[in-house]
Amino acid sequence: MRPNHGTTPRTSRILATLLLLAAAGASGIGAATEARAAAAPTPLERVVPAPVSVTPGGAPYRITRATRIRVGGSAEVRRVGAYLAGILRPSTGYPLPVTDHGGGGIRLRLQKGDYGAEGYRLHSAAGGVTLTARTPAGLFHGVQTLRQLLPPAVEKKTVQRGPWQIAGGTVQDRPRYAYRGAMLDVSRHFFTVAQVKRYIDQVALYKVNELHLHLSDDQGWRIAVDSWPRLATHGGATQVGGGPGGYYTKAEYREIVRYAASRYLEVVPEIDMPGHTNAALSSYAELNCDGVAPPPYTGTKVGFSSLCVPKEVTYDFVDDVIRELAALTPGRYLHIGGDEAYSTSHADYVSFMDRVQPVVARYGKTVIGWHQLTGAHPARGALAQYWGLDRTGAAEKEQVAEAARNGTQLILSPADRVYLDMKYNAATPIGTKWAGLVEARRSYDWDPGAYLAGVPASAVRGVEAPLWSETVRTSADIEYLAFPRFAGAAELGWSPAARLGWDGYRERLAAQGPRWDALGIGYYHSPEVPWPAP
Repeated sequence: MRPNHGTTPRTSRILATLLLLAAAGASGIGAATEARAAAAPTPLERVVPAPVSVTPGGAPYRITRATRIRVGGSAEVRRVGAYLAGILRPSTGYPLPVTDHGGGGIRLRLQKGDYGAEGYRLHSAAGGVTLTARTPAGLFHGVQTLRQLLPPAVEKKTVQRGPWQIAGGTVQDRPRYAYRGAMLDVSRHFFTVAQVKRYIDQVALYKVNELHLHLSDDQGWRIAVDSWPRLATHGGATQVGGGPGGYYTKAEYREIVRYAASRYLEVVPEIDMPGHTNAALSSYAELNCDGVAPPPYTGTKVGFSSLCVPKEVTYDFVDDVIRELAALTPGRYLHIGGDEAYSTSHADYVSFMDRVQPVVARYGKTVIGWHQLTGAHPARGALAQYWGLDRTGAAEKEQVAEAARNGTQLILSPADRVYLDMKYNAATPIGTKWAGLVEARRSYDWDPGAYLAGVPASAVRGVEAPLWSETVRTSADIEYLAFPRFAGAAELGWSPAARLGWDGYRERLAAQGPRWDALGIGYYHSPEVPWPAP
């Protein structure tokens, strides 16, 4: 009997064909599943900061070439609509006209109601999306939620593949705290107007409303003052490490203020005093008690400098600087620093603050000072910014708490929680670690309303995340240290206490990663966060 050599390869070919068909089918099913997942709209609750309430339901709204952005007759609402169109047009490729007419589409409207000064309501259904608020600021914050409900690719500047769907349902939202801030230190290293604008755009996505600019320190003075011109030309001519430094002309500062306002951030300028003043002391000898100007300083030590408290010229200087800066700043606040004044005696410190706080009031601003101000006599209505640590002594904490019980409101910026310049871990290439190593969870996992013992919850005005720049030289450095931690600080400032919680937050935070990728933000990939695979 002849062996059947021909049947074996034929059988193998049949089996191979069947296996390929099966694999192709499985692959097709997998691809279809992935496509459906990609096309599925983002759940309404998957945003940062967490909204007050979410009611999902109904069909999603799909942005198409026919979509219009309807804004009514208000110029400010039209500007918010134009801002939204500017985000959506490059990635969708759609015209998205901003108009007073037409039905459907995305509607922005002002309406009286219980929204608060910055709250909003977002309702999405198959026929369109309506954002309602009492103020343009509320609409702007609602736009940030709408952005996060769209795929991350919406942030790109070239046409991307859709679909562009917004899940059906309703979001009701308003902030927990009135003050929600980001601080950028432009004194240790100088950052250009364009770099500051870039950071403004990044933090505005998370509904903050205050931009605190640290404009003076030992290493550099960053704002032109006509009555004391050497502050900028001499005091601004260096930075940490001896680089060229820089300063903002009055026109440049006004441009930062204007741009921040277009993103509904109020600029809070800070002139730190009586310490942290070497740049000023180096610029004008008469501000020194011995009449000798010290050389410019390019190191990173603190606490060695002080304005001369007994000299009257000191208060001429302070009056001129505050007067000119207040005239440039339409916002409510002016920050006078007041921390680490180790070269100023306690009596001199109290005397200085007693004389300077009324100057701020005279020019129409509310005083903010670092929490050491509570060791003097905080003016009525003044805010104290707390930057202490868990390990800060009980006496210092009680001093702050007593001031809070007596009416001084607090901005919370605990250094071992929300100082964004702290290293994440020992291997972090930039940043400092004097307050400890601060990973994403530690930065987020605390409640501002219950953080300081003895402080009434009503005394907490808000939360601010400072970014000091001793080691920060570029926008990439800013972004690596700020993200992901800034998003957590923003949630602490916005979301109600009942909506806070690390387990839920880490999932929502992970979803921000692809959005930051699309925006070109080089963030720290914390191992505590389940980031999606690339």
